[in-house]
Amino acid sequence: MTGVEAEPLFEPQDEDFAARVAASFARQSAMTTLGATLDEVTPGAVAIAMPFAAHFGQQHGFMHAGAVTTLLDSACGYAALSLMAVGSGVLTIEFKASLLAPAAGDRFVARGRVVKAGRAVMFCEGVATAYGSDGAKQVATLSATMMVVRDRPKIEG
Repeated sequence: MTGVEAEPLFEPQDEDFAARVAASFARQSAMTTLGATLDEVTPGAVAIAMPFAAHFGQQHGFMHAGAVTTLLDSACGYAALSLMAVGSGVLTIEFKASLLAPAAGDRFVARGRVVKAGRAVMFCEGVATAYGSDGAKQVATLSATMMVVRDRPKIEG
């Protein structure tokens, strides 16, 4: 996959960050239910893809905004997790989604990246793109604040 870029100065605190992100992704039943795959993990950036599925559609045949937003939230969360220390976890504090166009396509890719990595919170941005017979189209963006969770074993990576 191309197009996933993070700020060049981000260095992960865990040398096995990609494996930790992949293991966490595999435990997330929401992603499994959506049929989503983790396509790329780099320090501070993640891409998650899913095929169109009619059972996640809305009344006009487009992918439902809830499914698209879920992909974007996870892409941003995992981008943040990629920069966190071992034993840390991530939780979303807040997000704002902007729906730019109907989510029509055969495949959807959500790319999340860390904009600002802080000790307690990280600010991320995401873009969802729909791919179909008529090409690629940006369908949504997301701005999110992620909390770095420490010392809570139930919320580790």
